[in-house]
Amino acid sequence: MTAPSLSPAPARPATPRHTRVENIPLGIAMMLGSVLLFSMMNVLVKLLSETYPVIEVTFFRNAVALVPVAAVISLQGGWIASLRTERPLGHVWRSVVGLTAMSLTFWSFSLLPLGDAVALNFSAPLFLTALSVPLLGEKVGIHRWSAVLVGFVGVLIMVRPSGEMLTHLGALVALGAAFCQSFAMVAIRQLSKTEHANTIVFYFTAITTLILALVMPFVWVTPHSLTDLALLSATGILGGGAQLFLTRAYSLAPAAVVAPFNYASLLWAVLFGWLLWSEVPTLHMALGAAVVATSGLYILHRETRRRLPPTPPAAGGGGD
Repeated sequence: MTAPSLSPAPARPATPRHTRVENIPLGIAMMLGSVLLFSMMNVLVKLLSETYPVIEVTFFRNAVALVPVAAVISLQGGWIASLRTERPLGHVWRSVVGLTAMSLTFWSFSLLPLGDAVALNFSAPLFLTALSVPLLGEKVGIHRWSAVLVGFVGVLIMVRPSGEMLTHLGALVALGAAFCQSFAMVAIRQLSKTEHANTIVFYFTAITTLILALVMPFVWVTPHSLTDLALLSATGILGGGAQLFLTRAYSLAPAAVVAPFNYASLLWAVLFGWLLWSEVPTLHMALGAAVVATSGLYILHRETRRRLPPTPPAAGGGGD
């Protein structure tokens, strides 16, 4: 009788690790698509906020966004992998500050010309750079601090502290939105150390929908027509699709390449504002926006050179 062999079984071939496939042209196209979808969403938000409470518009934007988010999760890795998290409280905090930023951003659309609100929203990376020292422990050198100071000069040019814009509710709301968005960016940076992008997007969308659903009985206005219901729902489809395009853009190309195209949202905002509301940016607003954009791009350049987690410009529309 032959003794059983004690030799180890042949090793299975190792499963190849996932590697990022870089496609810079497609990444740029995805970023431009994201910017266009966010800009279209912003137009609908501004239009709908004239009739419906901002909180209700925000609810539709998040609730309906679950549809494209769920579809992508089903196609990429499945629900078990996407729902697994090591940081449940981190997702709650990210959702609270993100929802606050989104609500304030949407409110600013109803108070200001669309181009002005989006331009002020781009001050978020400046706040983030200042907050990254105490909250993330990052070292910020003289170059980035100088860019932050220049950026805030651009903000002052836009809000005209010696004029009426300093006390204009819309300007204060827009700057408050940018400040809250910087906290959301900090939360995303912290979560992204252990959490997949789809996980962060899903929990943000689900938690904010739940929070807003609790408020809906107190502010609900029944849509006046099927057209209005379709437009409210479209904010979610556009917003969810834009966020997915944005995530895909950063997975296909370096942030330093695709992030600058985010500033195209300023051009879309000005164009839509002019076509739909006859809004024409003033000279000081255009100059201030140019200064803020330049400082933001320089901060992005410095972060890329120092290999820090990149800080893309704000989405200009309450992006996830």
